[in-house]
Amino acid sequence: MTRDELAALSCEPRKGPGDAVDASRTRELLTLLPGWQAADDGKSIAKTFRFANFHETLGFVNAIGWMANRQDHHPDLEVGYNRCVVHWSTHDVGGLSMNDFICAARVEAIAQG
Repeated sequence: MTRDELAALSCEPRKGPGDAVDASRTRELLTLLPGWQAADDGKSIAKTFRFANFHETLGFVNAIGWMANRQDHHPDLEVGYNRCVVHWSTHDVGGLSMNDFICAARVEAIAQG
């Protein structure tokens, strides 16, 4: 699978530990997402994006918000003047699901314009 193929997938409802992605699969999927790292003891993935100014940062945040609403899967965002840290996890599975990796791949597409 490529990052583009991952980004072309759509999020689905994920509930319970049966929909969780294990550590081995997490490592495999992270190879498709340069710069993304496991965080919170493997219960989330995160990446910091940097921008020239607040205007660019806010445009990026708004694009993520639009995508997240369409996928019905929402990140935690830390926003500053010229940076945004994006965190994905799936609370309903108590860690990571495929939805997190799908959305991370979509964020990469947004970041690349």
